[in-house]
Amino acid sequence: MRRSALSAALLMAFFACTPPEPVDLLLYNGKIVTVDDAFSIREAVAVRDGIIVEVGGADLVAKYAATQSIDLAGKTVLPGFNDAHLHISGSPTREIDLRETTSIEELQAQLRAKVAELGEGEWVTGYGWSEDAFAEQRKPTRADLDAAAPRSPVTLTRAGGHSAVVNSLAFALAGITRATPDPEGGILEKDANGELNGVIRERQAIVGRLVPRATNEETRPGFVQNLRDLLPLGITSLVQAGVSTEGYAEWEVVYAEHGAELPRASVQIRWGGLEAMNAFGKKTGDGDERLRVGAVKVFVDGGFTGPSAYTIDEYRSQPGFHGSLALPEEELRTTIREAHALGWQMGFHTIGDAAIKLAVDDFAEVLAASPRENHRHYLNHFTVRPPPEVMDVMAENHILITQQPNFTYTLEGRYVEYLAEEHAAHNNPLRSPMDHGVFVALSSDILPLGPLVGIYAAVTRKGASGAVYAADERLTMEEAIRGYTHNGAYITFEEDLKGTLEPGMWADMIVLSDDLLTIDPERILDVQVLTTIVGGRVVFQR
Repeated sequence: MRRSALSAALLMAFFACTPPEPVDLLLYNGKIVTVDDAFSIREAVAVRDGIIVEVGGADLVAKYAATQSIDLAGKTVLPGFNDAHLHISGSPTREIDLRETTSIEELQAQLRAKVAELGEGEWVTGYGWSEDAFAEQRKPTRADLDAAAPRSPVTLTRAGGHSAVVNSLAFALAGITRATPDPEGGILEKDANGELNGVIRERQAIVGRLVPRATNEETRPGFVQNLRDLLPLGITSLVQAGVSTEGYAEWEVVYAEHGAELPRASVQIRWGGLEAMNAFGKKTGDGDERLRVGAVKVFVDGGFTGPSAYTIDEYRSQPGFHGSLALPEEELRTTIREAHALGWQMGFHTIGDAAIKLAVDDFAEVLAASPRENHRHYLNHFTVRPPPEVMDVMAENHILITQQPNFTYTLEGRYVEYLAEEHAAHNNPLRSPMDHGVFVALSSDILPLGPLVGIYAAVTRKGASGAVYAADERLTMEEAIRGYTHNGAYITFEEDLKGTLEPGMWADMIVLSDDLLTIDPERILDVQVLTTIVGGRVVFQR
């Protein structure tokens, strides 16, 4: 204690000769995890004009005079999470939130309440149900919906967005009967008697197109609030996983009005054809430090919440079924050539290993014919591990991955049901693509939305049941943290601006309730974000 007091006195005497430099924010007396190349740990960080000025030891307290000082009391600070793939939108008044619904009976009660609110005959929509969360352990059917809403058309989308269940009135309004052929790239599920059971895989828009479109004015308050709700999760930057060229305008309106209080955003644009993309007039990287245009988005296949992911091997529970492509192969090749020629970065949805191989082969072909340095094309999801030679081609062509380790936690039931044992075990691989030299960023998507769940699954490889899936795919805690911070910034060409806590970087930081580097991995899901800082401004305080 005497030595500490003497050291402090000497430091005070030294800095007494030099007036302290003004800064806006000083965090001190903590564990600052910089995520620099050496993964250095410091004690304090000083911020001016939204930029990190210095990261260092206790001497920064005397060196800088801060407008706002925060004594961390030993807490851990990380760079803010750069979530490289998620979905954010506003909700219309006709929509039911089904994300916390735990039974079909509860779903029916919510449906009856919404019909009473809107009046019979009005369309009712919903999002977020999962058969894995239901006490009945099955999908809802049109009979379940008919019992609760016989005179109102209903379409309820499953968590993940790759299927929906509709009622009989919705089918009737859409002109769909048992004789209707499956839509291209989708499936109308039927029961043992050949009758429609109400579930539509991947092409639920054949009914959803009839739902009256909500106005931006109706959905905007919820949209803004859903963006704000990312801050308590520690998300300081996000990649929105696809909007139309027209939809980007709403993001511009929201960020013009509220940008300073929201996470930074990079918005993927869904490919709308060569003419539409030229008319859009923007491309990857356009925008500013708060909102910018991201990669172009294309669905190569579906997902396992449908299911319709395109796989090399047949589905375990559906002999002869391999899923389906979302668009014809030649159209995919043409799209890749055109987007690459226009200078877009490409970030394509690929879940099944057959879809992954197809996209990788097409990317490699266009890059061989028209090389482009630092293109950073990437695949979203990469759920079913492809053959090793596919990952080698990815490494050779610098094709990246945005992976969702949290899917291992929440979708284990789907993988076990649909995939052969080896594929189910290695779902959402992490270590193996990295061992092949493939760059991997981590992200949340929407199952659930929250990086700490992904970090838990990345370092434990555990599903919600506690089962471990391919322990050899585990990441170290340092790798998982880097995957959600620096690597997410790399996906959007911003690794020199954010993702680490170093001088000259944007001051995007989070304070955690516990130290991820020392915590028992089983406690990761209990960790809370205490403070979120974007651009040196505290935007959330628990």
